[in-house]
Amino acid sequence: MEKDFLTYIESVKLCKKSDRILLGISGGIDSICMFHLFRMLNYPIGIAHCNFQLRGTESDEDEIFVKNLANEFDIPFFSVKFNTKEVAKEEGISIQMAARDLRYDWFEELKQKYDYDYIAIAHNQNDVVETFLINLTRGSGIKGLTGIKPKLNSIIRPLLFASRQQLLDFLEINNFEYHEDSSNQSTKYSRNLIRHEIVPLFEKLNPKFQETLIENISKLRDTELIYKNEVKRVHQSIITENKDKKLINIEELKNLYPISAYLFELLRPYGFTSSQVTDIVKSIDGVSGKQFYSSTHRLIKDRSDLIIEENTAVKIQSIYIDHNQDSIEFPLKLEFNQCDVNEDFEIRKDRNIGQFDFDKLEFPLVLRKWQSGDYFMPLGMSNLKKVSDFFIDQKLSITEKESAWILESKNKIVWIIGHRIDERFKITNFSKTAYEIDMSK
Repeated sequence: MEKDFLTYIESVKLCKKSDRILLGISGGIDSICMFHLFRMLNYPIGIAHCNFQLRGTESDEDEIFVKNLANEFDIPFFSVKFNTKEVAKEEGISIQMAARDLRYDWFEELKQKYDYDYIAIAHNQNDVVETFLINLTRGSGIKGLTGIKPKLNSIIRPLLFASRQQLLDFLEINNFEYHEDSSNQSTKYSRNLIRHEIVPLFEKLNPKFQETLIENISKLRDTELIYKNEVKRVHQSIITENKDKKLINIEELKNLYPISAYLFELLRPYGFTSSQVTDIVKSIDGVSGKQFYSSTHRLIKDRSDLIIEENTAVKIQSIYIDHNQDSIEFPLKLEFNQCDVNEDFEIRKDRNIGQFDFDKLEFPLVLRKWQSGDYFMPLGMSNLKKVSDFFIDQKLSITEKESAWILESKNKIVWIIGHRIDERFKITNFSKTAYEIDMSK
């Protein structure tokens, strides 16, 4: 195993023997195997351990185990405790994502503070296969199907040459202790579900499924290189700069096939999503002036060009929303949906979701900031009320008032977004079609 480990490091040029490596060690099979391999080959290493406080005493026992291991071999040891659940709740992300962000940010801090050259993470071939299948279910495109990279900036993954079983065999042959994370058995996590239930089904079809998939992923990586080179070529030939704007020639764009794939890659650096690209492609043969927004840029469909500029150079007055539009990303992230009003229809009691009688709306709807002198009829009332008075009644702060957005239909306010819909556009017993706007996602 030591020879294969060293050969892999040298073949993909992960690091030099003199480089100082900070090892992310959890105490499990993978990371303990990585620790002993680096130690046995006399690399200058340090150990970093995260206690995410997700498994009670088991998390604390892992920390003690790794600390004792470091002390046994006189290796520098760093540890930290995170309130992972609290961070996930505050950030509105999953616990797994919060743990990942906390871990990598802390590793980077240690690297810089103690002058390490690289951070080593113990992903193996099984992780590559599982990540591929996870990304396949999410529709992540070719980039997400090329597996886990051996090296990305200062992050290295020196165990990608080996399977989890090979790592386990190495530990058992050498009588090296490790801690098994009990949560690895729970199939409520998508990765564990794939590991324990999905992959075994594929192995019934092909006993060498993981080896086959690793080979295919390697081919996909080569394909991605060709793909990226082609996108770079097209980018250089089709996009020109004019002061602080970038121009995509529409006629040259229309000669590309498939146009949506090319345009997505050209616009992705500016924050535009695949659904927006679909809408932009539909607009290419339409009238000039239509605008699209990402969180950082605005795109204008002009006569001969698609014009891209930073939002910092744009003062947004209003945005128009067509009846067939699925979503917008800027200045608010909103999703639009139409459905029948029938016995299964449910009125949502969530102020971040607006539901309206589709037949009462006139498109395009206008999204704009509220203005002094705006009136609307708050849900449940029969008289008009000044928006400014409504804000006072709701005890909104100055910043909350300044950040408020209005949705209107033919000069009538439909919704003070995130606060109150207008009585005149609500769903009734006579409504046939509902128009739902969701900003909760």
